[in-house]
Amino acid sequence: MNSPVENIKNQKNQLLKKYMKERFPDYETLFDRSQDAIILMDSAGNLIRVNSAFEKMAGYSTDEVLTMKLQTFFTLDSLDNVFHYFHKASLGQLENFDCQMKNKRGAILEVNITNVPIGVENQFTGVITILKDITLLKQKKTEVRKIEEFHRLLTENVLDTIVCTNLLGKIIYISPSCETISGYKAEELIGTTLSFIVHEEDWEKANADRKLSYLGAESIRGKYRIRRKDGTLVWVEALSKPIIDPDTQTIVEVVSVIRDITERIKAEEELWSRKKAFRELVEHSPDAVLIVLDKEIIFVNETGIDLLGVNNAEEVLSKNLLYFIHPDYHQEMKERIQTVSNGETVDFRDYKVIRGDGSVFDAEIKGIPTFFNNHYAQHVIIRDITERKKTQELLLNSEKLTIAGQLAAGIAHEVRNPLTAIKGFLQLMERKMEDQTYFGIIESEIDRIELILSELLVLAKPQDVKFESVYLPALIEDIKTLIDTQAIMNNVEIEVGNTVGPITINGDINQLKQVFINFLKNAIEAMPNGGSCIIEMKAIGENKVKIFFKDTGDGIPPHILKRIGEPFFTTKENGTGLGIMISKQIIENHHGTVHFWSDKKGTIIEVILPLQ
Repeated sequence: MNSPVENIKNQKNQLLKKYMKERFPDYETLFDRSQDAIILMDSAGNLIRVNSAFEKMAGYSTDEVLTMKLQTFFTLDSLDNVFHYFHKASLGQLENFDCQMKNKRGAILEVNITNVPIGVENQFTGVITILKDITLLKQKKTEVRKIEEFHRLLTENVLDTIVCTNLLGKIIYISPSCETISGYKAEELIGTTLSFIVHEEDWEKANADRKLSYLGAESIRGKYRIRRKDGTLVWVEALSKPIIDPDTQTIVEVVSVIRDITERIKAEEELWSRKKAFRELVEHSPDAVLIVLDKEIIFVNETGIDLLGVNNAEEVLSKNLLYFIHPDYHQEMKERIQTVSNGETVDFRDYKVIRGDGSVFDAEIKGIPTFFNNHYAQHVIIRDITERKKTQELLLNSEKLTIAGQLAAGIAHEVRNPLTAIKGFLQLMERKMEDQTYFGIIESEIDRIELILSELLVLAKPQDVKFESVYLPALIEDIKTLIDTQAIMNNVEIEVGNTVGPITINGDINQLKQVFINFLKNAIEAMPNGGSCIIEMKAIGENKVKIFFKDTGDGIPPHILKRIGEPFFTTKENGTGLGIMISKQIIENHHGTVHFWSDKKGTIIEVILPLQ
């Protein structure tokens, strides 16, 4: 049997349930179907009834719950709040609070509790407690707070400045780092527009980029100058992105991240200046400069265009470097290209280079590793050394001439004295001897020796040039008359052509005769089976005359033609190798030049002299 106390308690509970049914007709339906957990307690805090939602939340069955105390379901930290608000409900106050609840599995749930007091005839009889599981909501709020805190730390401590502007361009938020870039504090800029700090020359572009951002609903990047508080200018880069309301799909503001790029701009300007200086240096270099990438020419300067004999850069670009190198040097050039590709510099080396018109010239080429348009490439320098080689040959010939002169002077001095004695005694012997058969031969050979000695002395100590006015056509006719006999004997016909009329030059008539006779004798000797020799005069401009000596001989082989004029070089059995050299020296003393051309059809000697 129940005790009297329990009987009284059961009676009160029955009365409370009856009261709830009578006062709230839909009480049963609401109680059972509610998604929120509901507990019905009496005035002493005893649990009278719970719904299925509470059973699910707590993990206990109704029978288990009705045997348990209220404090069983809450953590120790929450009990004070639970009893405090139950007391307030007993005083007739409707209260709402959050606390932690512990279910049967031991899991901690975050719950929101609303205590609704129940009174019968103005007396407190119980409480309806409604519980909402807000564990997920609390977790989300915690995550949101973490994100908000992270964003706060990020925006307040990042070196870049974050700016939020409304559609009118007014600043509604700017991060504290703005002071580093602009010199203004955040509170000084909030409420102003970007035109307040953007340089007036850049404002139009900045505003256009900003409008383009929210009209196109995309990110826009731009570079602008802003004026700091102290009046100085800094370059910034801004990345602007519109913020779209997910509900209305409209743009509500524009967020911009601004970064100071002043140092980068300075570095870029300095690099551009260096590149410009380098390009100007290369463009105006006296040497031909090519930039080669994987053997392909990707740059050529003006000197290179002229040196390679092309009309424009397009005729060089995209061509293989080997296209302009003589085939004899291809293998060596390939090896040097590979060496430069490996990062090594190769020094100047001589090559034969082919021009656009097919002609070949001597050049020296150097390769240097470089970096061009973000690619490893080769800086190739080409120098025309044709004139240098000519100079070297002239210096070599000059050195030979000096040595030959010294040698000639010594020989002439040592030979002439005994030769004079021999000639004198021979003349005495000639008078006394009856048989003079060999005296003529001996005298002619002595005369030949004296001629050679005379040429040697000219070589050792050139005669002074006695300049006078020389009528060139008459000089040529005199020479033709002198040489005609020898020409006729060798079946050679000499013709004279004059297209310049009466012309006069300054010169030593005897030395010029010596030169022209020498050239004609060589021409006659080059035609042992007969032929023709033409002497032709032509004007060059207003102050020079050109004289050609053309024969129809077999010509001179290239390897011999190259050596003509060297001291003591001759192909004649009885030649001295001094005639052509002395002739060239005489013409050069007259401020003229001599050139030789030859092929199988004959030889041409060109003499150019200044007019009087």
